[in-house]
Amino acid sequence: MLLSTISVAQPSLLPLPAEMHWGQGRLPLNKPLKLQLDAVADPAVRAAAQRLLTRLQGPAEPTAGPVLQIRYGRVSLPEKFDEERYSLRVTPMGVSIDAPTSLGVLRALATLEQLPRTEKKQRYLPEVDIRDQPRFAWRGLLLDAARHFMPVAVIKRNLDGMAAVKLNVLHWHLTDDQGFRIESKVFPRLQTAGSTDGLYYTQAEVREVLAYAAARGIRVVPEFDIPSHSTSWIVAYPRLKSADSTYAPYKLWRTTNVAIDPTRETTYTFLDSLFTEMTALFPDPYFHVGGDENDGRNWRRTPRIVAYMRAQGMVKADGKTVDKHQLHTYFNRRVLAMLQKRGKIMIGWDEILGPDLPRETVIQSWRGKKTLNDAAKLGHPVLLSSGYYLDLNYSAASSYAADPLPPDTPLTTAEQRLVLGGEAAMWAEFADSTILESRIWPRAAAVAERLWSPQAATQDVPDMYRRLTLVSAELETLGLRHRRAPELLLKQLAGSSNIAPLRTLAEVLEPVKEYKRHFQGYTYTTETRYNRLVDAAPAESEVARRFGTLVDSVVAFKPTSPNWLPASARQLAALRAQALRWQANDVVLQPMLTSNPSLTEYAPLSTKLAAVATMVLERLTQLQTGQAPTPAWLAAARTALDAAQAPAGQAELAVVKAARKLAGL
Repeated sequence: MLLSTISVAQPSLLPLPAEMHWGQGRLPLNKPLKLQLDAVADPAVRAAAQRLLTRLQGPAEPTAGPVLQIRYGRVSLPEKFDEERYSLRVTPMGVSIDAPTSLGVLRALATLEQLPRTEKKQRYLPEVDIRDQPRFAWRGLLLDAARHFMPVAVIKRNLDGMAAVKLNVLHWHLTDDQGFRIESKVFPRLQTAGSTDGLYYTQAEVREVLAYAAARGIRVVPEFDIPSHSTSWIVAYPRLKSADSTYAPYKLWRTTNVAIDPTRETTYTFLDSLFTEMTALFPDPYFHVGGDENDGRNWRRTPRIVAYMRAQGMVKADGKTVDKHQLHTYFNRRVLAMLQKRGKIMIGWDEILGPDLPRETVIQSWRGKKTLNDAAKLGHPVLLSSGYYLDLNYSAASSYAADPLPPDTPLTTAEQRLVLGGEAAMWAEFADSTILESRIWPRAAAVAERLWSPQAATQDVPDMYRRLTLVSAELETLGLRHRRAPELLLKQLAGSSNIAPLRTLAEVLEPVKEYKRHFQGYTYTTETRYNRLVDAAPAESEVARRFGTLVDSVVAFKPTSPNWLPASARQLAALRAQALRWQANDVVLQPMLTSNPSLTEYAPLSTKLAAVATMVLERLTQLQTGQAPTPAWLAAARTALDAAQAPAGQAELAVVKAARKLAGL
């Protein structure tokens, strides 16, 4: 891979292309580009090019001027993992795109949209020659529309975001304990009775989403999660249940451990009819059946099912204990046969993996790299989601570090070819349609680069963040609301008061990591509104990250004299200015926090932020004057930082770790 070392010409592309060569020229954008398109019949290409040109230069159709020339060999078949390779050339005379398929053109247009630069109020395209292709064929985003229903407009916005960063598979999680979100004309109670809100996609809306995705080169793979995560199915059609219990629409987020009955033939008759309907609706050859988090207790506690397992020899090595995994594998094989009869390839989460599972089943690993490697060694195609769970609120750098095929992979060359790629996952227990995008973007773009770009090109984490910030702004222009929605929520919380002090606190908060919101004294249900300060806080605080970068640079500097280098002086000044702002903010903000019932729970975090700021200011003075911290000061600093680390309102201060590093603790 060749990368330019001329920083002045370096655009902020994300994902990074496989190969780039920069020239010295530029193509001014003061004259609109004229589209010149070869007559290969893929309407998606013309539509995508027109969308790009409209965003670049408005709706005018130029009759003269520089040309955007597009050539490609044939119409793509995305479901066949068709080529996404392309070349893109910008010269002072115009732009040319060449690709073997129309899908490659769509990826080239996404790159072209990130190229424009502005200098002295003049926009231009830098001269460049790009040759690019993806590292992995499968680069997905899972959207959970079952826990919280996501309107079609939300799905479309996120499809636009996916196209911008070259993600190419929408994994649409449509069913779970809390809801069955798609219209079935064969079993209509599934969508009307299985959830408390009764919200679902009509089949016409599904086709609308499929067409919108296809126009952007994105496949749509549905997930119908069985045999567990199926309370909504059983509420609608009790004949599917395993235990002799009565079920109502499920309102909590915890796993129910309820599973449909795999021992009755009527279960398979039902599934066969449903899958006949749904496989006809979704054209993609892949079909996801879930299979996760089935601990078998619903089966082991039902005498009739236990008797069936014993009769079929589904017992463990001791010859006595029934083996739920064998029953689950039997169920999977029956479902697989149904899907294969309809030309579909079955995908399941890694719990379905077993020695008797046919190799053609795709295994999606969410529990760790080990299950991915185990599945590949057994001959299964595999996908990685472990490390890419956006709802856990980990950093973009954390996802960036997760690689389906790291340099130390234990897989053989043949086994490595079974690694299709990976998927970022956005589960929606703690995200409704309003705040969903702020939990996906821009961090999903880091996963997109990990899955698209050459491994050797993706080692510079600070540069990834530099480009991620700019791509975040681009996503906003496409209509995504990952910035706008939290700001509107802050305005609602502040009411008529000045929003700035509340924003100062919110921008250094993050929701607690993983699923700790379940265990901090606040009960969440399907009826909970997500309108608290924790919901307006970013999943990853950019302010805290920049603060941490400054701290790293100061801590790494070892002065040999009392005189600090000018660069270090600037960094110290920036840290001091930030700490002074935090210290002063608490006095202004406390009246709002204590008088507003919606904000009172966050008053301790504001106080703790001021205490952290005070400690930071004291430490900066020590550094600038060459004083070593006393044991008493270190003890007091440790106490203050330990206290500041405690969450409140399911949010935590994101600056504590960096402050601890600055203090030398």
